[in-house]
Amino acid sequence: MTDLRLTWVQPEDLIGHELRQAREDGRDATRIAGRWHAAGGAPAPDRAGASPGPATPRLRSLAASLLDELALLPTPLADVEPTDLPAIKAACPSWPDPPREPSPALSVPRLHAAWLGRAVGCLLGKPVERLPLAGIRALARATGNWPLRTWFTAEGVPDGLAAAYPWNRRSAPVSLAENIDGMPEDDDLNYPLLTLLLLRRHGRGFTTADVARLWLDELPAGRTFTAERVAYRNLLAGIEPPETARYRNPFREWIGAAIRADVHGWTHPGDPAAAAAQAHREATLTHTANGVYGAMFVAAVIAAAARTDAVHDCLRAGLSVVPPRSRLAEAVAFGIGSARAHRDFETVADTLHAAYGHYHWVHVLPNAALLAAALTHADGDFGGSICNAVSGGWDTDSNGATAGSVAGLLAGHPARLPERWTAPLKNRLATSVAGFDGIGFDALAELTRAVAHGPAGREPQGEARRT
Repeated sequence: MTDLRLTWVQPEDLIGHELRQAREDGRDATRIAGRWHAAGGAPAPDRAGASPGPATPRLRSLAASLLDELALLPTPLADVEPTDLPAIKAACPSWPDPPREPSPALSVPRLHAAWLGRAVGCLLGKPVERLPLAGIRALARATGNWPLRTWFTAEGVPDGLAAAYPWNRRSAPVSLAENIDGMPEDDDLNYPLLTLLLLRRHGRGFTTADVARLWLDELPAGRTFTAERVAYRNLLAGIEPPETARYRNPFREWIGAAIRADVHGWTHPGDPAAAAAQAHREATLTHTANGVYGAMFVAAVIAAAARTDAVHDCLRAGLSVVPPRSRLAEAVAFGIGSARAHRDFETVADTLHAAYGHYHWVHVLPNAALLAAALTHADGDFGGSICNAVSGGWDTDSNGATAGSVAGLLAGHPARLPERWTAPLKNRLATSVAGFDGIGFDALAELTRAVAHGPAGREPQGEARRT
């Protein structure tokens, strides 16, 4: 009988990640870690979602029990890294005021550029997702593409190098320069589609429970990862939000909520506080503390980008909704400072990896630092923003997507994005979210504008429009 190694949910895989999370948030888990290792328990998988083989029933039972014990340990960071929105606001002395007058919805061309930017940045990062920084650089250099300035290609890469640093197995067939044919499916694009559905069904007054019901209705479980998969499992087990974000979920401060935040910013132009508050409501289904701040930061940055062409002002707006004593605020500030200190972005990336390389590659902190550095260093330039974000490693497709969204919005029109980036997408997005497969980014822009200030409406019927 073939063993099914379901990723991101097996107790014997979760325990190592939770022990790591305990070290990061200041909990003393020494005794629990000792019991796990003495029993023969392994560390968490380094880059994969599951260990190679299953644990014995005894070891799996121990892992589940220790996860519950870890949840009871107090963290000294609770006061400076709250999750409840009132406490977050109270901790932010520069929490932004609402605009004096309601801002008009973004134009369709600006939203079109933002959607395209998100897709392009995501696609650029897909083939090198999970690769170490050295591998990304070696593959790009082998084809004369370093510093990174265009799509990755396998053509011309020596066999030995390709074997040492294999492209992402699922993504390479659809994301290398020689085989791009439209925008392939990716969770970094699926989640914005789900947020459009959320706003069409429930408007701005949606609850976290509404997000949960939408996921159960529209999101295939196999398209979820890390914190989202754990929260999905928790929902099926009868656990309600926000406990879905906490119960046996060691990924609750990873990047997942941040990749779902764009639509909240696009639909609150010029109002970072409202965008952040709406992102918070969605993020708490799956994340806590810094994981939630990552989503709030991105939403606020994008809301600010809708009303300015200065990326540095956008980043300041993002920081205004993050508790200033939190590790997320520290990481963003470190990224900005590193980008300002060095002319060469390769040096910036090295600096970030020296400071944050001990975190998992999907954790929100190193990725937030890299995103902030990439945007700062590129100073609003589209190609520079996405290439910086991807060339810095870690969660390459997610960072590329968010950087592209911000830079695309700042560009303001699809025609201002270089055709070499946008033409391969062929105005076509593949997705497993029902009703959207094959949709064009121009149509997505129109749908986004429609939900920005309008009531809940009808969902797409039949085949989505594509031009």
